[in-house]
Amino acid sequence: MPRLRELTVSYGEKRVLDRFSLDLPEEGVTALSGPSGCGKTTLLRVLAGLERPSSGVVEGLAAERAVLLFQENRLFPWRTAAQHITDVLPRPDPAAAERWLAAAGLEGEGGSYPAALSGGMARRLSLVRALALAEVRRGWLLLDEPFAGVDPARAESLMGAVRALGLPVLLCAHERHTVSLADRRVDLDGPPLRVTGGLRA
Repeated sequence: MPRLRELTVSYGEKRVLDRFSLDLPEEGVTALSGPSGCGKTTLLRVLAGLERPSSGVVEGLAAERAVLLFQENRLFPWRTAAQHITDVLPRPDPAAAERWLAAAGLEGEGGSYPAALSGGMARRLSLVRALALAEVRRGWLLLDEPFAGVDPARAESLMGAVRALGLPVLLCAHERHTVSLADRRVDLDGPPLRVTGGLRA
């Protein structure tokens, strides 16, 4: 079981994590539920190896195999939708790109550039790019507000694609519908980040 022990992260005078500890399930989808700005994103960055805590340890979660979906889509304006998928694969695989685009409801958009996509379409592309990479790495999938701007029905369909990977998933959300799609949730508040309600189905 992955264990987060006494993690502390500060930005200047602001302490975002203050000796934060949590045990995480090794399977299924766990939602970290809390208001914007409470420290959820910082926690995901620590787990992905992008933020080094000043103290504390992460046990049982290999950062080099984790895949993080940022809150921002971070799409490249000069790459097509299909290229965003093939870029993260070990070798170019147009069939895999088509499969992931279909999972996102983006059939026929393989040749489109990000500027031609709506906000919801761009978010879905960013998500399936992360899923394609996670399928290769086979580690933890860390999702920061994965369904922002995505309608509930589409979000449920995409959650099916997330679950189909069979990987442990940690997602941050403050939207009730997104949290309801997870197997369990941890209620949080902050900063500094603190658990207000333990793992609940």
